Amino acid sequence: MKTTYKIFLILVCTLMLSASVFASGPISSKSIANLAVIENNLMNGLKSDNFGLRMSSAYYLGEYKTEKAVLPLIKMLHSEKEESARIQAALSLIKIGNAKGIFMVKQAAKFDESQRVRNLCNKFYNASQKI
Repeated sequence: MKTTYKIFLILVCTLMLSASVFASGPISSKSIANLAVIENNLMNGLKSDNFGLRMSSAYYLGEYKTEKAVLPLIKMLHSEKEESARIQAALSLIKIGNAKGIFMVKQAAKFDESQRVRNLCNKFYNASQKI
């Protein structure tokens, strides 16, 4: 429980820092270092027992286009029980744009147990091919 609380606090602080990092002008080496910390915190958030933290971490990893999140997001796409989490993982994989991640979304569009997840993965995949 304490670990989840700490991760949640780290995520909140990270999100507040990210707003200030990206609101500024040119990207400095300090901003790049902050981005690395943010990405590491979000990666830790994917491992949390807290469902909301996993979902928001997946969302922001897609927004930041974090390449090192591809494998954990693929795992999330395959192993999450909740449809919404699998859908978020698929959307983040598409946003990142990694070929392996996109392929796994295509596979989920064919083989996921949920019709809703298959439909949305199909839409995400088709939209990514038009770009």
